[in-house]
Amino acid sequence: MNQTTSSDNSPETKPEAAKLNPPVFYTASGLVILLLLYAVVLPTHADNFFGHLQDVIVDNGSWFYVLTVAILLITVVFLGLSRYGDIKLGPDHATPDYSNLTWFSMLFSAGMGIGLMFFGVAEPVMHFLSPPVGEPESVEAARSAMKITFFHWGMHAWAIYAIVALILAFFSYRHGLPLTLRSALYPIIGERIYGPIGHAVDVFAVIGTIFGIATSLGYGVLQMNSGLNYLFDVPVGVWTQVVLIVAVTGLAGISVATGLDKGIRRLSELNMGLAVTLMLLVLFLGSTVFLLQALIQNAGNYVSSIVKETFFLFAYEKTDWIGGWTILYWAWWLAWAPFVGLFIARVSRGRTIREFATGVLFVPVGFSMMWFTFFGNSAIDMIMNQGMASLGEVVSEDVAIALFAFLGHFPFGDILSFIAILMVVIFFVTSADSGALVVNMLCSNGRDDTPLWQRLYWVIGVGLIAAILLLAGGLGALQTMTIASALPFSLVLLVATYGLIMALRVDLAKRESLQMNVSPAPSALDDNWKQRLHNIVDYPSKTVVSRYIRTVAKQACDEVTRELQTQGLDAVVELDSERDRVKLNVRHGDETDFVYEVRSRSHLKPEFTQVELPEDEMDETAHYYRAEIHLQEGGQDYDVMGWSKQAIIQDIIDHYHKHMHFLHVLR
Repeated sequence: MNQTTSSDNSPETKPEAAKLNPPVFYTASGLVILLLLYAVVLPTHADNFFGHLQDVIVDNGSWFYVLTVAILLITVVFLGLSRYGDIKLGPDHATPDYSNLTWFSMLFSAGMGIGLMFFGVAEPVMHFLSPPVGEPESVEAARSAMKITFFHWGMHAWAIYAIVALILAFFSYRHGLPLTLRSALYPIIGERIYGPIGHAVDVFAVIGTIFGIATSLGYGVLQMNSGLNYLFDVPVGVWTQVVLIVAVTGLAGISVATGLDKGIRRLSELNMGLAVTLMLLVLFLGSTVFLLQALIQNAGNYVSSIVKETFFLFAYEKTDWIGGWTILYWAWWLAWAPFVGLFIARVSRGRTIREFATGVLFVPVGFSMMWFTFFGNSAIDMIMNQGMASLGEVVSEDVAIALFAFLGHFPFGDILSFIAILMVVIFFVTSADSGALVVNMLCSNGRDDTPLWQRLYWVIGVGLIAAILLLAGGLGALQTMTIASALPFSLVLLVATYGLIMALRVDLAKRESLQMNVSPAPSALDDNWKQRLHNIVDYPSKTVVSRYIRTVAKQACDEVTRELQTQGLDAVVELDSERDRVKLNVRHGDETDFVYEVRSRSHLKPEFTQVELPEDEMDETAHYYRAEIHLQEGGQDYDVMGWSKQAIIQDIIDHYHKHMHFLHVLR
């Protein structure tokens, strides 16, 4: 296997866009301010209005939420298992930007890590104390509580995030569209995504992300404040919580200033390490054997009942329970999907759809299962079998302190609680800085290499909104508004999902049209076997390959271009001397263009060809260069260095023939 030391995985994109998209930036900023004023000046009216809107949606649209989430889960599983799974989120030659461990850590931190901290103990205990059906605080209630919790935090939630991320990553990294929510509509409205409709979609995503993170931060400081009060007697109060918001915002500002590859990445890896440590301590300091048994049984119950639970609506047993739990969860995951989905897309470039679906669906869900079992089952066991009924009372009175009250029953409880507080802080920092990154991209045509002030603008804005809402009220109203926004977004998401499948069918047809021998016939190489052997065993320098591309490869492209032009086709050749590339582009109007490009790429020489040299000379001699072929789908991973002009012409004709066959299949 070749080891590439310098590669270009960048997709073919439109001409460089401006760093700031004014229609989105200024419109979103103005609407955020207006909605904030509404929630602050008229908090009761806002709360009643959005609360009534949410009640109407839950009462009349619960079936739609359940059906939508079921369709999304089935779609993600199908794409991962089908032949579409081999398609990459990027050019064919792309490789993942991050290692698996780093990728999983960032998924976990941005996705729902803070939710596990807040509800890891509280939700199983609440379902145990007040199940939807059956007798409270019974063995059946305990079993049901874990099954319900797994269902709410399992594959359905991650399928929502996954489908949004798949749509954005596919159209951005494989087809050069902006990495913003508007690109999800490309199969539906085409180039109009660059107009008012696209701007409106991105503004919608900005507002939802800003208020979703701000309200979560506002409520999250309640848990931080409770933990600090539990450990250090820090007073519980609004001003303490405002100070905590300022501290979290400051840390998020530092993180976002250092960028994705440093700040967010390192904090995510740190928090993943802390999460695993805390979870293992709870396992080994608690009822270890019981928890391992419970984990296996809980997972079995979840898998065996997933179809029934997916479509269960209590249609025959009239109850408000599903509206207060499952439907609100589905709406909340849908409301957060633009933010989390775009962030997941940003860190998933270069992975195949199968690898992506497997990683996003099963790894976080597996970790969540362990987390809820070790924390939730331990808490239920304390209440049911160890005479700690007071823990249930604490959870019922104040969910924010549930985790710390639970950890207080363990040996070294103060140390465990300190780790938990540290995790909560880091989770909120990563949520704030990744949220600011996403909003900044939405306002900057999908780019994150923007000036520092733009990134800090959104980080500070989130903290300021959270502090204002905490002081003046209105957190509940805007959280309810965010959840209500899930209904229109789910409609758009279903249409975009259909568009993704249609686009994947086209992509697969193109891939299948290329599954033929790309090597030219021996006559095309002048039937000179000695020259062919020399090309195979030669390891040319950068200079030699550059000269070959500028002369032989370009001459071949020029000759084909002239002939195509005589046939009335719009064909052009572009030479990029700086990056040692020559590209032939045949434009086909509304149909897919044909691109044939010869690129110089660096690789490590095989070990048997290398000789011992001084260390300062190793870099120059340890590498060789290849003249590799790239099509619109990405690198084809074969070398034409040393081929004659006629051989390259033959190769261009072969690929163009396949391309025309591909267009024929689509018509």
